[in-house]
Amino acid sequence: MRFVFSLRFYILFALGLVPLSLSWDYPFLRGGVFIYDVILLAIAFLDYFISQKVGGDLAIRREFDKRFAIGDASDVRLVFENGSASTLRLKVKDEYPPGMELLDPREAEFQLRAHSSAEFSYRLLPPKRGRYGFGRTAVRYLSRLGLVWCQAEIGEPEYVKVYPSIRRAREIELKALGAQSFIAVQRKAVKRGEGREFESLRDYVRGDELRHISWTATARRSKLTTRQYQIERDQVVMIAIDAGRLMTGRIEGETKFDTAIHATLALMSASARAGDNAGIVVFGRRVRKYLPPKRGPQHIDAVLETLHDIEPELVEPSYARAFQFIASNLKKRAFVVVLTDVVDKESSRELITALKLLRPRHLPLVATIGDRDLNAMVSSRPEDIPEVFRQSAAEEVIYQRESALRLVETLGGLALDVTTQTLGPRLIESYLRVKERGLI
Repeated sequence: MRFVFSLRFYILFALGLVPLSLSWDYPFLRGGVFIYDVILLAIAFLDYFISQKVGGDLAIRREFDKRFAIGDASDVRLVFENGSASTLRLKVKDEYPPGMELLDPREAEFQLRAHSSAEFSYRLLPPKRGRYGFGRTAVRYLSRLGLVWCQAEIGEPEYVKVYPSIRRAREIELKALGAQSFIAVQRKAVKRGEGREFESLRDYVRGDELRHISWTATARRSKLTTRQYQIERDQVVMIAIDAGRLMTGRIEGETKFDTAIHATLALMSASARAGDNAGIVVFGRRVRKYLPPKRGPQHIDAVLETLHDIEPELVEPSYARAFQFIASNLKKRAFVVVLTDVVDKESSRELITALKLLRPRHLPLVATIGDRDLNAMVSSRPEDIPEVFRQSAAEEVIYQRESALRLVETLGGLALDVTTQTLGPRLIESYLRVKERGLI
């Protein structure tokens, strides 16, 4: 039977024990106390069975104030509806996902009038992406006579998705732009400079490139005249995210893969503001996810849906398969951003070989995500033998990275060696430079 005795029951039970103090002189009181206790227990059980029907008229609805995202506190609201003709005194306890951090008490006690509703809420903080399950809500309601608390579980289990944080992506974008506002990207998108779309003519200014001089206009006006260009829109940015072994490494409690996801969202937001289309490819030994280049709120929602539960695997990535897939699906020239990590000759060699599948049609940028600032690690003098070995290992990794990135540049691509803290801003800065120079 699912009930617990109430305070009222224990008080009545204790009152029944008082006559026992006189039972030495009046033995018949013992029998009276026993009969009293049996009757009290019988009434309590009867009270429970009568009150069970009331619980069937109690309904619950769980509501959320917004979509769950990493690192953002979200309100969980429980709405209770009493369909019975009796006022209920309730104690409730919600079963929240154990993987989330509880910020407020998930228990409450209140009275719910007949044919009315009431609600209470608490906050949860999801620490990582994925799918989380809520269980049923445990409820205790006081019986009609107030002798027992009837226990029940109401509602149904349900699942929620925790997405990457758009707020964090916006912060990365703002950090990349510095003191400029978000509309700075849009201004850069129409900046007169090194683009390839003709915009207007103006008088020659010292420092203008000779190749931009319009000789026909110069002859007509009898003064040097320069062609102005604006940066092209509707270009393509394809972001390839490595979901292999090295991207499982954790920095400050977060995997490199999660860092790459938030940098991806920031870059996609910046490219959308600049009027370009962005897509994603997630790859390991094979291509796991693909979204063709688009822009707009619906496209961002599709990206969040795609990335909310994907995790890196302990396998070596196949750059050749990923780049072959990109080359086959992108006919228009694109800026291909590869977010990965390389620490040895073998992975570097495979990456360099596979990059030839993208050149010369596309412009690749390879961003390697380091565990920490290795240059800072080797800049100080070692104090003991273990520190000597650590610095030697760091120097070897630096050498391998620099060698690989130099080879990327010799193939006509771009290269970045960044830490997890600087990945997002550096990507956006590189993208804006590429746009201003008209490289795509």
